Parts: sequence; structure tokens; C-alpha cells
Amino acid sequence: MTAQVSTDITKDSAYNAVAPDDFPAMMEVDRYGARSTAFDKIISATHDHFWDPLDKKYIDFTQPFDMKTTTVIPMDFVLEMQTPIADRLSGEEKIALANESARWMLSSILHGEAGALALSASLCHILKDPGAQEYAANQAREEARHVTGFAKYIEARWQKPLPVGPTLGNLLTDIVNAPEVYKKVVGMQMLVEGLAMGAFASLYTYSNDPVLRHLCQLVMTDEAFHHKFGKIWADRTVPHLTQQERNTIEDWAAECFQTLLFNLANPEQKKVIYAQFNLDWEEVLHEVLKSRTDDKRRKAMSNQNNIFRVLTKTLLKAGIITDRTKGFYATYVDMDELRKEGDEMVGDSIAEDGIEYLKRVNFAGRGKAASAAE
Repeated sequence: MTAQVSTDITKDSAYNAVAPDDFPAMMEVDRYGARSTAFDKIISATHDHFWDPLDKKYIDFTQPFDMKTTTVIPMDFVLEMQTPIADRLSGEEKIALANESARWMLSSILHGEAGALALSASLCHILKDPGAQEYAANQAREEARHVTGFAKYIEARWQKPLPVGPTLGNLLTDIVNAPEVYKKVVGMQMLVEGLAMGAFASLYTYSNDPVLRHLCQLVMTDEAFHHKFGKIWADRTVPHLTQQERNTIEDWAAECFQTLLFNLANPEQKKVIYAQFNLDWEEVLHEVLKSRTDDKRRKAMSNQNNIFRVLTKTLLKAGIITDRTKGFYATYVDMDELRKEGDEMVGDSIAEDGIEYLKRVNFAGRGKAASAAE
């Protein structure tokens, strides 16, 4: 699709865009006063959830964690442990493999945050509305601290991250480089952020590492607002789409969902971790595919924190799943159950608690300081 199609699909002036190299359009005098108020609340709330990953007042990455005796994530999070492959490993090797799987998962999250940073910055180049542009600039700042936070955590536990898997790497590259605004918003604010909120909620709830749990909550205080930006786009855009436009967006989202569902945690994507355990990735793939039946996928996706259940709900509530495509999602998720649920997303309450924590940290003593100044 061309950049012009992106303009055609834009139904609200707040999302009007120009080519990234059309800076003269940003200097049009009428642009400065044509500011949407749609994003003002989430922009003004940024100070409520400020945190600095380099300041121990917010998070201390030097807290110890015994990687030799304890797994960062529960064993049942590790697909390989649900197959005969696990029988070949000693107790120490099982812990090591689980922690390498956690390293791979968190490296993927780190790469995703780097993609979100680049995408937010790219929106600053193309969104004409000053309010939307300011929101994108704020999100870029927040994604930058997520990159720092996960990089520091991985450094503390494993020294360095693992390379990005082809599936995630290709999707992030396509979204960041896409000329279409809808691909940037649906791809990052809904698909990737939807997956991330599910992952952070699961890690916050189940991880054995207190530092990781705290990091996930801090990140979620930002991500909850990023999701709202996507929700504003959906509320203002989807009801006004033509059938052809809706089909285009819906089909693209379903294609991305399918690619992620079947490939995101595929052992072929993770093959970099197997050599140290004398495991052949193709054999691991064979065993995992035998164990990952549709029934098991359905059972896993009945969990409120399951990343693909969270993603399905995000798309459904945004109006990007209709009768045309709901059958595919219904193979794995109870769509009627999702439809009856409210708009609250998994992790919202965790984020709210995190924001209250940050307010106490950020504004502690401010009242006394104000009195002294008076």
C-alpha cells in the first residue's frame, strides 16, 4: 500500500499525516493553532508516572538473585519443559534452560521497546496535529526509559541480551518503516503493546525475581497510557471506515496475530539458546509442535494474563475483529466471554497501583517545600 492510502484511511484530523521528509508542512502557520484536545489528559498525566531506571530511588538493579538455584520465570512458562526434552536434562540444566528462556523472552521485550521508541519518534515526523505530535514525543521519552530499564536488568542477570528472533524483528521493522498511520497505530499501540501488557502482567504476577516484578510494574504505568492512545485512534477512526478500509485493517491485524501466535515462541526463533545444552533445535521444534495442540492453546488462552488473549481482547474492543474474522480467533478464545467483559485491560489495576507508588516517590515532601518557599 502507498502513503496516499494512509491518508485516505485517516478519518480524524488528529491523525493527519505527511511524508516523513515533508518538513515544510510542519511550518505551515495554520498548523500550530489546529491542535486537538484528544490527547491533553494523557499528556498532562506524564508527570504522575515519571520514573528513572538509573536512579535507585525508583529501582535497584544491583539486588542479588541466585540464577543457579532459582528460575526467573516459573518452569511451566517454558515450552521445552513440557516435552520429553526435559527428561534429558539434570536439575541444574533445567534451571539454566529456564533462565536462558527468560533471557530470550526479556531480550524480545527489549527489542520490542526499541521498536516502540523508533516508531514513536517516526510519528513525530509525520503527524501534523501538534497535540498528537506532543503525545508521540512523550511516548518516545517513555519508551527510551523502558529500553534502558530492560537493558540494565538483562545486564544485571546475563550481561547482554540475545539477538532478536526473525518473526519479531521482521514485524517491528515493517511497522516502524510503514508509511501507513494505521499500521503504526494498530501494529504498535495495539498488537505489540497488547502483547506487552499481557507479558508484563504475567511476569509481575508470576516471576520469582522481585526486581523484574517491580520493573514490569513501572513499565506498565507508562504502557497503560500508550494503549489509551491506540484506543482514541480506534474510537475516532473505526466507526467511520468504509467496508473496504475496515477489511484492509482487519485482515492485516489477523495476519499479524496469526504470525505471532505460531512463531513468536517457536523453538526455531530461540535456537540460539540450545547449543549449550547439546540440544538440536529441530528436534526441540518437533517435540514442542507435538505437545502444542489446539486444545492446549485454548486452555492457555483462558488465562486472563495470556498474551494472546490480551491481544485478542484489544483488537475486539477496538472494533478490528468482526464477523469476518472472529472465527479464526474463536478457535482459541471464547469471543462471547471477551465481548461481555468491560473495557478494562489486564494490568490496568497493576499500573494504577504503580502510579500511586510513583506519586508518593515523586511528590514526597513537596508540600513542606512549598510552605517553606512561601
